Amino acid sequence: MNRSRLVFTLGGLAAVLTLGSVALLRSPEPTPTPIETETVRRVEPVAALGQLEPAGEILDLAAPTAGQFGTPRVSQLLVGEGDEISSGQVLALFDNRDALLADVDRVRAQISSLDQQIKLQEVEVERYTKAAEWGAAAPVLVEDKRDDLIRLQGQRDQAVADRRGLLADLANSQLLSPINGLVLEIHAQVGERPGSDGVMSVGASQTMQALVEVYESDVARVRLGQTVSLLSENGGFDGALSGRVVKISPQVQQRGVLSTDPTGDVDARVIEVNVALDPESEKRVSRLAGLKVIARFQQP
Repeated sequence: MNRSRLVFTLGGLAAVLTLGSVALLRSPEPTPTPIETETVRRVEPVAALGQLEPAGEILDLAAPTAGQFGTPRVSQLLVGEGDEISSGQVLALFDNRDALLADVDRVRAQISSLDQQIKLQEVEVERYTKAAEWGAAAPVLVEDKRDDLIRLQGQRDQAVADRRGLLADLANSQLLSPINGLVLEIHAQVGERPGSDGVMSVGASQTMQALVEVYESDVARVRLGQTVSLLSENGGFDGALSGRVVKISPQVQQRGVLSTDPTGDVDARVIEVNVALDPESEKRVSRLAGLKVIARFQQP
């Protein structure tokens, strides 16, 4: 009886030892090590709103001030927006021109009449002078004739000065182009008195560029020579224009080009960036000054 129990106990112990040995021989499965992955942040290109404008000087042409009557009204516009103009070309006429022409004719007639009176008076002075030398006329009569001659000559001098002033006003009664360029915008229509913006704005060059207003928070990603693509905000041209950054203003200022989006931030602080268009792009928009564009600055 005791022998059987011992054998059983030994057999159970052997079984336990055998299972333990197998467990020791099996290697534990390694714990997976997390793989570190680098997150690559995509840099979005800078986008900004701007407008097309001539690369040269822009001039606001004002109407003259006509004395006590103030600024005359526009009577005729001889050009339209987008027209090419040359230096000395008449662009507009003002409503004071007809009156000035009449005044010039009146003064010219007055001068002509005075010239005739002066000639006759000179003859009178010479005749009375000889008569006085012969004792046929009193010297006081000679002095009177000479005084009349001086008076007529003074009237003629005043008329000549009046004519000079009228001719200057007459020249200002028409608006002349000071440059070769392009009419950008008409500010005053026929029948209107020009305001502070003048009659019209003209561009000294037909070479177009884009003036883009970049948010001050984005300007660090804009650099000289950077490639820029331009799209029309309102479909003014098809496709995209291309250009490059040629100037970055050092001054932060308030936004001037407003988007058609009513939620746009009109108080945003921006920096002006000049973008020179490629030759092919310039040809496409040579007559679209003032057109709003959306600029995208390409990132390397």
